[in-house]
Amino acid sequence: MQLKFYGGAQEVGRSAILLKDDRSILLDYGVKIDHKTEYPKSVVPDLMILSHAHLDHSGHAPALYEDATIPTFGTEPTLAFSNLLLKDTLNIAKKQHTPAGFHRKQLERFMKGYTKLDYKKPAHFGKYDIELFDAGHISGSAITLIERPMAKKHKRIVYTGDFKLDKQLLHNGADIVKSDVLIIESTYAYREHPDRSDTIDSMVEEIQSVIDNGGTALLPCFAVGRSQELITMLHRAGLSQYVYLDGMAKDATSIALHYPNYIANAELLSDAAGSIKFVQDQYDREDALNGPSIVVTTSGMLNGGPVMEYITKLNKNSHIFLTGYQQEDTNGRLLLETGNIGINGARRKIQTPVSFHDFSAHAGMSDLFKYVKESAPEVVVCVHGSEDNAKRFAESLKLEGYEAHAPKIGDTINLED
Repeated sequence: MQLKFYGGAQEVGRSAILLKDDRSILLDYGVKIDHKTEYPKSVVPDLMILSHAHLDHSGHAPALYEDATIPTFGTEPTLAFSNLLLKDTLNIAKKQHTPAGFHRKQLERFMKGYTKLDYKKPAHFGKYDIELFDAGHISGSAITLIERPMAKKHKRIVYTGDFKLDKQLLHNGADIVKSDVLIIESTYAYREHPDRSDTIDSMVEEIQSVIDNGGTALLPCFAVGRSQELITMLHRAGLSQYVYLDGMAKDATSIALHYPNYIANAELLSDAAGSIKFVQDQYDREDALNGPSIVVTTSGMLNGGPVMEYITKLNKNSHIFLTGYQQEDTNGRLLLETGNIGINGARRKIQTPVSFHDFSAHAGMSDLFKYVKESAPEVVVCVHGSEDNAKRFAESLKLEGYEAHAPKIGDTINLED
């Protein structure tokens, strides 16, 4: 049995890991988006399993459907969110006259080849038993267990994808699954996240101050996951009457509400969605900027979307709140570090104050080590992290007695039976 790494190794983005045994099973097939789009290496598996819908895990999945019909396993929300994000990828490529990495027919074949699995409902693929567990990351995100009942060793292979052990407003903590081989993300292997309640309290206080001064609180965010968390937070804080929801976040919120069993506090999200204003046209955008307001909109890293229209029109009492990871070479990172953003190829100084609030849906350092300890593997493979984080995580685990690896793209790990 082998693990081969086609992406997502010593980097964050384009996750793509192949488990090669009698059959080959591909774990995610995403893209890496910064100043350009990077794709994983080409592969033709017998089966693909998607951990969740974010494009760094699903963004290149349709490309597999050119000449082959490949079954794909994942949860029902993952299919719906993936369809939303992948259609948007095609639309953006068309507008910008750039390649998308796949075409519409491939997306249609991907949708047809998808098998929907519920959590803790085992499915079978040849001699393998496959079971999905809640990853606590976004709606439908899954930790994958692949069991090989006839194997002499390494019977249980677990792939975490992106996960979070701590509760969020809309998600309970991830399930910890026992393993022999654990393939685990290492995004924040050497950083802790602040207490979520404290983060919410401080951010709500700052937003209230912006409202009291007649400004606009601009919250750029990821459409899937973060936008639903934020409008729920704002509703709970009694600020719904000021909230405008724009961009793909509107459709993503509708999808999340369609699958209430995959979120906690579905009723609270429903109440929040029913009490805010969904931006429908240009008039609504102008209305949002005319008085005290809170605008929740895409994109989370300021690399396009409606946020680019708002950000240059904010009044002097406004404030920009970033709540998610800002990848290198994105406008969000540029704004945080220099106060500038790129617009139409030129840098522009943004006078509006900006702050970062950690709403990460990933496990922090202590929870990563906790997951390894309680999963109790013999072998740990550290992926989905920077080169430094993945390597340091693996070295620390070796000191605790684990066989630990931090592979790079193109590497193969042989797991002998």
